[in-house]
Amino acid sequence: MFLTISTTGSRERPATDLGFLLHKHPERAQAFSTAHGTAHVFYPEASEERCTAALLLEVDPVALVRRSQGGGRGRGGAPDAALAQYVNDRPYAASSLLAVALSTVFKSALRGVCQARPERAADPLPLRIEIPVLPARGGADLVRALFGPLGWSGMDVRPIVLDEHFPGWGDSRYVSLALEGELRLADALNHLYVLLPVLDDAKHYWVAPDEVDKLLRAGDGWLAAHPERQLITSRYLSRRWGLTRQATQRLELVRLAESDDLAVEDVDNAVDESADTEERPVPLAVRRREAILAVLRECGARTVLDLGCGQGQLVQELLKDPAFTRVTGLDVSVRALTVAARRLRLDRMGERQAARVTLTQGSLTYTDKRLGGHDAAVLSEVIEHVDAERLPALEYAVFGSARPGTVVVTTPNVEYNVRWESLPAGHVRHGDHRFEWDRAEFRAWAQAVADRHGYAVAFRPVGPDDPEVGPPTQLAVFTRDAAPEPAAAHAAASDDTTSDDTTTADDTTTDTAGAAA
Repeated sequence: MFLTISTTGSRERPATDLGFLLHKHPERAQAFSTAHGTAHVFYPEASEERCTAALLLEVDPVALVRRSQGGGRGRGGAPDAALAQYVNDRPYAASSLLAVALSTVFKSALRGVCQARPERAADPLPLRIEIPVLPARGGADLVRALFGPLGWSGMDVRPIVLDEHFPGWGDSRYVSLALEGELRLADALNHLYVLLPVLDDAKHYWVAPDEVDKLLRAGDGWLAAHPERQLITSRYLSRRWGLTRQATQRLELVRLAESDDLAVEDVDNAVDESADTEERPVPLAVRRREAILAVLRECGARTVLDLGCGQGQLVQELLKDPAFTRVTGLDVSVRALTVAARRLRLDRMGERQAARVTLTQGSLTYTDKRLGGHDAAVLSEVIEHVDAERLPALEYAVFGSARPGTVVVTTPNVEYNVRWESLPAGHVRHGDHRFEWDRAEFRAWAQAVADRHGYAVAFRPVGPDDPEVGPPTQLAVFTRDAAPEPAAAHAAASDDTTSDDTTTADDTTTDTAGAAA
C-alpha cells in the first residue's frame, strides 16, 4: 500500500515545512511497527520548491490473519475462509489498513498540531495526493462523489483495467487517484482516513461503538454537510444499523447547530425529549427475519440451513432460540463469512453454543453432501443474485439433492420498487441483482419448482401489503410431500454438472438487506 503527499513552496515558505507538519524529518527514512506490518515514511524529493512525503505500508499477511477476530477460523469457522485470507488484495490496495497506518504515523498531523510551525498547520497548502491503487466499490463516479464536495480543485480518477493485454475483460474494481487543491493538511488527511475504508466498503477489524466517535472526530467540519453523508456513515461503520443511526443523529445535531450558529449542546437540549418515544418504522430486513423465524417455528424445525448467509444476521437470530439445535450458514463469499464470524464472536463463544453453529464456504449451484439432513433451509434475498441460467442448478442442489423438509425463499417484489423514493425509476434495488420478479413471475417459478421436486408451496407477504403493488418482499414456504421423490429429481441427480462437493465461485458478497431495503 502506497500514497504520496506533495506540496510546493518558495524561499519564504519552503515546501520542506511539510516535514514539520508531518513530524517526520525529510532527511530520514523512518519505519514504524503497526499491528499488521511495518509503515515506512520517506521523502523521494525535498527542496524549497517541492517536497513529497511517501507512506508505504508493508503488510504482513500472517499477522493480519492472526490478529483477526474469528476470521472464519476456530470453532464453527470455515477452513477455506481461513486459507483465503492469505491470498487477497489487502497487502497491495489502499484500504482500512492504510487508514489505520495514517492515524498511527501522522497522529499529530491529523489533529492539526504543529508547535514548530503552527501558522503553517492552520493555513491551506497547495497539496497533491496520489494513491496508485485504490479499491472503489462504486467505481470512479463514487470516488468523484465522495471527494468532489470537499474542496479539491483537481481530481484525476483512472479505472485500472483487469489486464491491459485483454481490454475486452473491462475494468477492475480498482482506480488510481490523484487529488489537487489548497487545503489544510489535517483536513486532507482526515478525508483519507474516513474515505479509504468507505471506498473499499470493508474494514479489517471489528467495528465497535467507539468507531462512531472516531468518525465524528475525523469528519468534524465536513461530514455533517456532505451530500453522501448517509453512505459514508453506513459504510464506515460496516453497515451496523444501530451505530449508523447513532452517528446520523449526532451529525444532524451538528448540522442544525451550524445552521443556527449555536453550540451542539444547546441544540441537543432544545430537542423535545418525547421525540425519543415516537414509534419508528421497523426496517424491512428485520421484518424479513421475523417472518422467516415465524415459519421455522411453525414447522417445528430444529436444524436449519441459512443458504447465502451473508454477514450472519439470521444465523445470529436463530442462535438466540434454543429450539434451533443446529444452524449451518453457507456463503460463497469469504469476506461475508469473516464478518459473520466476528458478528457471532465465534472465537469467544462457549463450547455448548459453538457446537450449535457452523459457517462454511460453498456455492449453491453445486450439490453438497454437507447440506443434507436438515429440517429446513432458508434462501433469503439470494435467488436474485444468481444468473437466470444457473437457477436450475441451484434448484436441484436445494430441492433435489439436499431436500430439507421445509424451504423458505424470500425475494424482492419488483412491483413495489415504485414506492421507494430513493430508488431511480427502472433500477433494481442492488447492483448485484440479476433480476427482480413481480408477484406472478415469482409464483410461477415457485409452483414449477414445487411440482418438479415433490413440494407444496404457499405464499406470504413481508412488509406493508400495498393494495396496488403488493408487499416489498415476497416469501414462499415449500413443504416437502410425504410421497417418494419425484422422477424428475432422480433424473437430475445423474446430471454431469452436479458433484458431491462444493466448488467455490467468485468472492461476491451477498447483500441480504438490499440497497433500497
